[in-house]
Amino acid sequence: MNFLNRIIKNNNKSNMIAKIKKKIFIIMGISPKSWDKENRSFYRLVKFIFSAKGQKKIGTLFLKIITYSVKKIAGIDFANYDYMKWRKKNIPTLSNLEQFKKLEKTLTFRPKISIVLPVYNPPENYFREAINSVINQVYTNWELCISDDVSPNENIRKIIKEYAEKDNRIKYVFRTENGHISANSNTAIEIATGDYIGLLDHDDLLAPEALYENVLALNKDKTLDFIYSDEDKINEKGKHFDPHFKPDFCKYNLLTRNYICHFSVIKAELIKQVKGFRIGYEGSQDFDLFLRCTELAKKIHHIPKILYHWRVHSESTALNMDTKPYATNAALKALTDTLKRNNIDGKVDVNPNLAGFYKISYHIDEKPKISILIPSKNLTKITNTCISSIFKLTDYPNFEVILINNNSNEDAFFSMAKSWEKQEPNRFKCVHDNADFNFSRLINFGASQATGSFLVLLNNDTEVIDGKWLTNMIEYAQIDDVGAVGVKLLYPNNTIQHAGVIIGLQGIAGHVFVGKSKDEVGYFNYLKSVNNFCAITAACLMVRKSYFNEVNGFEETLAVEFNDVDFCLKLAEKGKNNIYLPHVELYHYESISRGHPHKTKESYERHLIENAYFKKKWQKYIDHDPCYNPNLSLTYDDFRIRTY
Repeated sequence: MNFLNRIIKNNNKSNMIAKIKKKIFIIMGISPKSWDKENRSFYRLVKFIFSAKGQKKIGTLFLKIITYSVKKIAGIDFANYDYMKWRKKNIPTLSNLEQFKKLEKTLTFRPKISIVLPVYNPPENYFREAINSVINQVYTNWELCISDDVSPNENIRKIIKEYAEKDNRIKYVFRTENGHISANSNTAIEIATGDYIGLLDHDDLLAPEALYENVLALNKDKTLDFIYSDEDKINEKGKHFDPHFKPDFCKYNLLTRNYICHFSVIKAELIKQVKGFRIGYEGSQDFDLFLRCTELAKKIHHIPKILYHWRVHSESTALNMDTKPYATNAALKALTDTLKRNNIDGKVDVNPNLAGFYKISYHIDEKPKISILIPSKNLTKITNTCISSIFKLTDYPNFEVILINNNSNEDAFFSMAKSWEKQEPNRFKCVHDNADFNFSRLINFGASQATGSFLVLLNNDTEVIDGKWLTNMIEYAQIDDVGAVGVKLLYPNNTIQHAGVIIGLQGIAGHVFVGKSKDEVGYFNYLKSVNNFCAITAACLMVRKSYFNEVNGFEETLAVEFNDVDFCLKLAEKGKNNIYLPHVELYHYESISRGHPHKTKESYERHLIENAYFKKKWQKYIDHDPCYNPNLSLTYDDFRIRTY
């Protein structure tokens, strides 16, 4: 009965809206059939307002107005609301900390951690708070190694002495000559006697459980020699905001910016091995140290907890990298050195309009042949658009296009294929597979016909829009430890269709930032920087052919879904890095050729089978994608905080 009442109510509402529309049209003298120039624009406006899309837009605008008004009146910070909610649920309470103190005494491995604190004229109140954050640590086997770099404010040295007299775990050196941050940090390291070195800035704060969490990780695995955690920022009023929830170690993320940052705890032997901080890299001395340490580290570990609070004030780097422009030059030099140490020929540039972000262009020694594999069934016009864009725009000289025909039955398709064979006899061929649709089998068949040493898997409903696409992709694909290379795929309205894949997102795996503008920067500039992902889509994917063969290509059990994700994970298991490139863009008219994957009973049953297969094989990645953070949502695709 209630169900019938709802139907009647909805019908009455629809009838009422229709009557109102009709009244307005009559009052304004407008007819739906009237399209003269005088009233056409107004009619379209009225029609839009009463359309479902118009109602949605108006509702969204109204909600924004209400939200803004409430924010102004009540002083509520909606931008930080999710993080405040997260903190309430995840930050240890006083009771939790007391429990940690008891557990800390039961740990079998209790290494000494030396907190290195280089000091130069910090605000006194922030400096005291920094020292107190060490003293208040749950874990007690620490020492604080302070080096003052001739601070003009004499009270700074008095404060240091004051604390050292109260706690014999606090050690200090008063330098006689100002040497800047690298030399000052090395002086603090020289007096350190701990097994591990923790890095703290003179105006920042450690969470009280910071050292405990690090030692807890070491008790689980003593081979860890480089540990880092998540962090947030804290303003002058003590408000926490802008949390950075990081992935586990991602090499190519680090080659574009210092995403590791704070809180970092490094084995003292490793610090000694790389000879500490280097003079001449001031401003990016931590970045330079991390680049060198991670190259030699045996085991890098990430703790997905907020253990460090980065102070924001007028002169802090946390507020703006532009506050310390020399940091950019030092970072460029550190990255250039990294390339040289690893015998890599490349050039490092600043990522435009992104302070603290960088882009490496790798030299291509040779021009290896690239085979572009395009599976297709009919859809002549779409497929021809794809092929035309390749031959018309691509500036890379050495490639072939292999069109994989799967049961096409349109004369126009075969005419188009013959036309391209005549136009490009040395760079185009059409091969035929007349079995039932199986994307994995088609790709494997195409790869067997390829003569190139690199493969590009390309959907027939894509369109090349930048001539350098192959050049930019092979720059990365040629690197020995790189597996699959993916790109930014755009819908025709210039919103994002693909910018990487998160395993576990929305159940199995999903694309990130779908529907966002191509010009948006994303979470901590993810959309504008080169990143590691566990998987990228095969709608446009480059891989070395030998690596493709090494993992036995695509899994043919997965005929339609998740076969590309499965392929990428096989590469990851071989120690390869799968990479997303933001500077390579193509249009993708998604799934035009195949349609909806669950449109029949048979296809839905196949969907269930493929889901079950993937879950059984890759559950560990569904539970934790190492290129993502467990504190971020698996429901939404925009890296928002997980509050449930």
